[in-house]
This record gives sequence, structure tokens and C-alpha cells, in this order.
Amino acid sequence: MTATPTSSTTPGSPVSSVSRGTGAEIADTTTPDTVDRSGEGGKSPRKGPRTGLLLTVISVCTAITAANIYLATPLLGLIAKDFGVPSSSVGWVASFGQLGYAVGLLLFAPLGDTADRRRLVWMLSTVAAVAVAAAGLMHGTPALAAAVLVACAATVVPQLLVPLVAERAPADRRGRHVGAVVTGLFAGSVAARVLGGLAGQAYGWRPVFFGAAVLTLAIGVLTAAVLPPETRPVRPSRPLKAIAGLPGLLASSPALRAACVRQAGVFGTWSALWTTLVLLLTDERGAYAMSTATAGLFGLFGLTSAVASPLAGALIDRFDTGRVMAAGYAAAVVSLPLFWLGGERLWALCAGAVLLHAGFTAGQVANQTRALGATSTPAAANTAYVVCSFASGAITSALAGPAFGRWGWDGVCVIAAVCAAAGWAGGALAARER
Repeated sequence: MTATPTSSTTPGSPVSSVSRGTGAEIADTTTPDTVDRSGEGGKSPRKGPRTGLLLTVISVCTAITAANIYLATPLLGLIAKDFGVPSSSVGWVASFGQLGYAVGLLLFAPLGDTADRRRLVWMLSTVAAVAVAAAGLMHGTPALAAAVLVACAATVVPQLLVPLVAERAPADRRGRHVGAVVTGLFAGSVAARVLGGLAGQAYGWRPVFFGAAVLTLAIGVLTAAVLPPETRPVRPSRPLKAIAGLPGLLASSPALRAACVRQAGVFGTWSALWTTLVLLLTDERGAYAMSTATAGLFGLFGLTSAVASPLAGALIDRFDTGRVMAAGYAAAVVSLPLFWLGGERLWALCAGAVLLHAGFTAGQVANQTRALGATSTPAAANTAYVVCSFASGAITSALAGPAFGRWGWDGVCVIAAVCAAAGWAGGALAARER
């Protein structure tokens, strides 16, 4: 059975419906708890939990699992002391988290279009929990990085569920629903920094990893339990075939390419600055020389994202993705000179953090909403989108650590500025093709 779109809008619009040839459910624009299953306009109740409960559980799952990606970041100073190495030499562990997430997206996220999501969720959650616990047992940087890589490769559960949220949301509220899930993503990032930093200072970095493993397993089991039963044909999945199809998908959709490139630019900018910030704040020879716990509290500025995300979703539903994306990119660019000044001035660092998170979040919600509606295979499109973002983040994180060790905070800011400029220019070229 082929589902038909519930509304007709311009391509790339945040409310453009997602049509799929796999029998996926598409939410009706007026009755979100019903769906056309007969192909002749008949309605029958949607199976599974109501949208509110499902959205809440998915958002919490996103927060807890996303925290694993950034778990090592606020603990880098403690890890370095434990391993007896300089702080700058462990910075690349954070980039392995983002690299692992990108690898996991390539391998597992495309399966959201063809496989049983319930089974994928509990299996991946179990693997992630075991790998996070194993990371807490490691006694060397390479072994820790390997465990973090595996853990984050399995931490792709949210990206299996975002297309489900988009499918079940009424078309006129799709931006807000995607925004709610993205809020969970940023809440997890904030929790990893703030709570991870405080707990690490009090108990050491290893117990933080063990606690994260328990939470990951618990939320994975809960999420799998509340997911609605699959009503589409579930076909045997072929990850390599799905991966091979991503370049063609990007080539065929200028709107998807523009969303991917632009978000890669703003995510790379955010990642270069935010993952290296702990080194600036805790450097004993620098302007701040903060403790790990105090530096972790700086992550509270990430709450800007939790506020901006639902607001961005509402603005997308009222206006369009293009305006929200442009405003977000502008805020991220304005934050760059403030971060540069923040190398020695705390007020500038604080102001830059607020602007960067607001801009990053607006761009994330706008670009992801556009990507989800750009093709007839939302899970594959979402995979391409998030892989581009996290690949950019992993690269800039890997470059920013050595740059900080050699050129200081100025070198980090240069990397962030180059990434922002490249993302905007590349996105503009792709948008012109459309």
C-alpha cells in the first residue's frame, strides 16, 4: 500500500507532507490520531500511544542518549589527570564521540525506513549502554576513544525516531513537533556538561560513565515498549545498500543538499568552539583557570537551545524554514567575534554562548524540518542530514584541540569562522540549483 500526502505545499516547505512507498503512516492534518489505511479515504484509529505520550518519551530518550555524545567533553581535564597526560592530548576523544555518531547514522539510521524500529531501539540501546560502561573501565586514551566510538555509533536511536515524529505530526504542527525532539537533543548536551562536570568533580569521571550506562539502558527499554506497532511492511534491511543510495539521494535533491551543507557549517562552528571551551576555561595558565565543576556550569548557557528550539518550530510553522534558518545563521556568525574576545573577557564569552546556541538551534530545527520534507524517504534523508552535520562537527573538534595547543583560543576561533563561511557559501550554491 502506498500512503498519499495529506497536504500539498511548495517543495522544501516545513509543512510539506512526507510521502513514502513503504506503507508508512502519514498523519492527517485535522485528525492526528487517525490515518487512512484503506487507500479509499476510510479512517481507523491509529494504533499505539497518543502523540503526546510518544513525543514526551522520545524527547526524554533523545536527551539521555544525546548526552552520551558529549559525556567526555566536561571530563577531559579529569581524564587527562587520571591518565597522566596534558589536557590538549585528550581533546580528540570528544571528536571520536561525534565521529562514532556519524558512523552509526550511516549504518543504522537508514533502516528506519524498512526495519522494525522497536527491535532496533532496544538492541542499539543495549549496545550503547555496554560500551559506555566499558569506557568507564578504560585506562588509556586510545582504548577510551574506541569505547566512546562504539557507544556513540549505537547512540543513534533519536534519529530513528525523528522521522516517526514527522510522520505522525499534523502537517501544520510538524515544525513544533520536530522542535520538541530537538529540544531533547540540546537538553542532553546541557545535562552532559553541567551534571557531568559536577558529578565528575565530586566522584570522578568513571562513575559518571557508569551512571550514564544505566540511564541509557533504562530509557531504551522504555522507548521500545511505548513505540507504536509497525503497520507498514517490514522488509529485510541492507545497510550497505542504504548507504550506497545516500549520494544519489543528495544529488537528486538540491533542497536536501542545501539543508545538509548549511547545518554542517553551523554545527562545525558550534562544535569547534563548544568542545574546546573546557580547555580554555580549565587551563591553569589561562585567563580563567576554573575547576571542572565550575567550567561545567558554563554549559547552562546551552539552556538557550532548549528555549529557542520550540520557538523556532513555531516560527517555522507560521513563516517558513528559509527565514528561520537565515536568522539562526546570522546569530551564529555574530557570536564569533564575541567568542574571540571571550578568550580574555568573560562577559563576551557569555554573550557569545547565548547567541551561538540560539543560532545553532534555529538552524537545526529549520534545516532538519526542510530535510525531512525534501524527499519521499525521510529516514534516509534524515541520515544524510545528520551525518553531514556530525561529520563536520567531528572534523572541527579534531582540528580545534591541536589548534588550541599550538595557537591558543585564536586558532580555535579561526577554524570556527572558516567553517561558518564554507557552510553558508555551499548552502547558497545548492539552493540556487533548486
